[in-house]
Amino acid sequence: MPLILGPDALAPVTLDRREGPYGEVVLRRRGDDFEIIANGCFLMDTSDGRSERLLIDAALAALPAGRPAPAVLIGGLGVGFSLARAAAEPRWGRITVAEREQAIVDWHLDGPLAGISGAALADPRTAVLTTDLVAYLRTTTDRYDALCLDIDNGPDWTVTEDNGNLYSPAGLADCHARLTPGGVLAVWSAQPSAEFEQALRNAGFHGVRTEEVGVARGVPDVVHLAIRAG
Repeated sequence: MPLILGPDALAPVTLDRREGPYGEVVLRRRGDDFEIIANGCFLMDTSDGRSERLLIDAALAALPAGRPAPAVLIGGLGVGFSLARAAAEPRWGRITVAEREQAIVDWHLDGPLAGISGAALADPRTAVLTTDLVAYLRTTTDRYDALCLDIDNGPDWTVTEDNGNLYSPAGLADCHARLTPGGVLAVWSAQPSAEFEQALRNAGFHGVRTEEVGVARGVPDVVHLAIRAG
């Protein structure tokens, strides 16, 4: 006899709720999957990580051939798919993650998300910075061969208002400055944005394009790609 599930079978269960400097962040379990909610806005879950992995793969593929041990900055730890993908690729050299929410870092270090990211966090190439990505890009002198950024639902749908600075002319200038010549900027989004593509061109990037990837929920995610001249 088949099992008949009730209407609440996949209702989310809150595992942790924290109030931080940027608002409330919540970790929930829904069936076998985990999901992160920031200020009441669904951010991401573990149901399908194809587009988060594409963020890393597309950036590496766009780098000049033969570049040795490229350094990558991952903006946003999220559920850990992007970090795990980077650590699984031996061609990456230095792997740095900027995550402003201490709660999310904790969920990966010794919480329910450790199963996704544990090996990646133990990789000697990996360093996690508990810092705001926008501020870090503005103030650091470090340079990277790739910036893989996934801190919002896209340039047109930010989690907090101040994140909009990342996609502004000043924010894109900071991204440009943090890249080595020929370096790649990859930005995850839940939908294409022609306006953002033009903003990338206005900021001095070339090779601007958008790659789509089908995901479980049906509406394709996208990765915006752009290259610093050099």
